[in-house]
Amino acid sequence: MESTQGEESSLTTVYHASCWVDSVKTLLYDALRTNASTQVVVVGAGIAGLSTAYCLSKAGYDVIVLEDKNVGSGETGRTTAHLTNALDDRYFEIENLFGEETARLVADSHTTAIKFIEDTVTEENIACDFKRVNGYLFLHPTDKIKTLEDELAATRRAGIDTSLTRDTPCFPKYGGPCLRFTGQAQFHPLKYIEGLAKAITRFGGKIFTSTHVTRIVKEGVEANGFFVKADHVVVATNTPINDMVTMHTKQFAYRTYVIAARIPKDVLPHSLWWDTGDQQSPWQTKPYHYIRTQPFDNDYDLLICGGEDHKTGQAAKENIPEEDRYTILEYWARERFPFIHSIAYRWSGQVMEPLDFLGFIGKNPNDENIYIVTGDSGNGMTHGTIAGMLISDLIKGKHNRWQKIYDPARVNLRKTGDYLKEVGSMAAQYLDYLLPGDITSIQDLRPNDGAIVRSGVKKLAVYKDVQGRIHAFSATCPHLGCNVRWNKDEQSFDCPCHGSRFSAMGKVINGPALEDLKPVEVPLAELLK
Repeated sequence: MESTQGEESSLTTVYHASCWVDSVKTLLYDALRTNASTQVVVVGAGIAGLSTAYCLSKAGYDVIVLEDKNVGSGETGRTTAHLTNALDDRYFEIENLFGEETARLVADSHTTAIKFIEDTVTEENIACDFKRVNGYLFLHPTDKIKTLEDELAATRRAGIDTSLTRDTPCFPKYGGPCLRFTGQAQFHPLKYIEGLAKAITRFGGKIFTSTHVTRIVKEGVEANGFFVKADHVVVATNTPINDMVTMHTKQFAYRTYVIAARIPKDVLPHSLWWDTGDQQSPWQTKPYHYIRTQPFDNDYDLLICGGEDHKTGQAAKENIPEEDRYTILEYWARERFPFIHSIAYRWSGQVMEPLDFLGFIGKNPNDENIYIVTGDSGNGMTHGTIAGMLISDLIKGKHNRWQKIYDPARVNLRKTGDYLKEVGSMAAQYLDYLLPGDITSIQDLRPNDGAIVRSGVKKLAVYKDVQGRIHAFSATCPHLGCNVRWNKDEQSFDCPCHGSRFSAMGKVINGPALEDLKPVEVPLAELLK
């Protein structure tokens, strides 16, 4: 049974709502309250999970979708919803690593995903502001024109319609030359997946929300204390929650930040813009800025601008707290768009960055009937749609031309240097056990704030609520034992090793952890020392 409620749902962010979340009613279904049996169980009701469930239920398969919170409450509700075959990573880099044929298949997969969304919007009559637009890749100040020239040649070899232009449209002061991508698109992500959800149930599929999965095995899934027996299990949870180690050594979690600013109606054409990334960044991903517009009300459009990324839980590496990154982003945007009126929204999201540029879609390594989708590298909307097509083909026993390039079991030894740097960054976080806490006494903590404090040889994640009550938890992430860090912006405790996140009250809100932080009973007098 479907319902739409707002206050009862908790999101994977606990503090900021995106413009997408704020513009639709929360879509909830009944929670799982009994054992069940099905052909396919899908864990996660974001674009990847619902695209997979849509393709399979449409083909006549019995499908059950399980969602921890509400439909779209994960990263699909945190995206900026660019639909593009212009990837976060350069095609010439993909060519160098995998060859021209793989680059062509990658381009084909994302181009096909945009067309799939367009066709589905028409077929299911989904009002989600879908619109074909141009995209423009322009130079970051630290980058050189050779990047655009190399990408022009590589994208053309990959079959993408691109051209090099002298100026970047709508960037009169800071633009310069750019690479134009035709045939891109944008949409409202939550309106789209609501349409998918309604189609799934019309085809006979079942969706359960407020249903927390605690165990995934080849026989099925345990959730809310019940078991769903299934022939096939699909884990579509941004980062896999069925795997403790393997996949988490192939990708790394990053936080990315977004502002949505009011701008005069129709002052900018609907387009997508991206810069080539900060070549001097301490992060392997070379964070970049990304921009688009979205209709808002009778007087304003929204200018949606994102960037200022850092590894989850490691903002301190640049000495820029999470909450200050919106200010930097706003300054960057106002320099380039002086007609910004005011900031309407701000939020952050979590991006899984694969080591070798390509996402992971297919059978989980060493499993025959468990499938995963992860490593979207900032192209989550098309990547999740590719997953729907690819995983449904695998379950049907049908060959898919993309299955080899996205195989989760692949190993790429040519990225060993980058791998060692990322793993070194992760391993260094375990040294946190030897360091002092954020504060020496709980007396230093203000209401509605959190911190990591030392209690003897252990560290505690401590939160003081608005009434001044103290809530203490073990700071050890239940995934692989790294100490979490306080994220003041999102009012959450974040793991700097693999990206698990927990609310101020210790509740898990992002995998790969499946369990909450362990509550700790500590005498108040000890915390006040």
